[in-house]
Amino acid sequence: MARQMKALKLLFRNGETWTIDRRYIGDLWIKQISTSFGRIKGSDFVEIHPCEAFKIEIFQEGDHVSTHDINLGGLESGMFARALKYEDIERMEILYETGHPDVIYFPYKDKSTDGLDNAYQSTKISEKTKNLYIVIDPKNTVDDIYGKHFE
Repeated sequence: MARQMKALKLLFRNGETWTIDRRYIGDLWIKQISTSFGRIKGSDFVEIHPCEAFKIEIFQEGDHVSTHDINLGGLESGMFARALKYEDIERMEILYETGHPDVIYFPYKDKSTDGLDNAYQSTKISEKTKNLYIVIDPKNTVDDIYGKHFE
């Protein structure tokens, strides 16, 4: 029996999280997930799952903080505003109805020496639909992938 995805949990570089219920997710694409082994921040060697690229459309109803996400920035301004202001999504967990989540790491390249924002992430809200679009891709931006939604 296949596992049923119930939500995605985005993890930001500063430790904040955003859990998005599947009913608030429109377009979703995770390109080429592979399996690697590595040591992250001095931990033991672990199995990790990097992907080549990621794109997602989040409906305006998803612009909220779940009670299990402790996130002061999202509480003050909403998660869409937080995602627009800081482009620092580092990884995500795919949460299932049962069983352990899968953790997917996104391509990441620091925009500057402070190491906070990801040069590969671009984020935008459609004026027409009010949906949020996020692309994390070394080769494409949110305008390249979802440009028609911003015209």
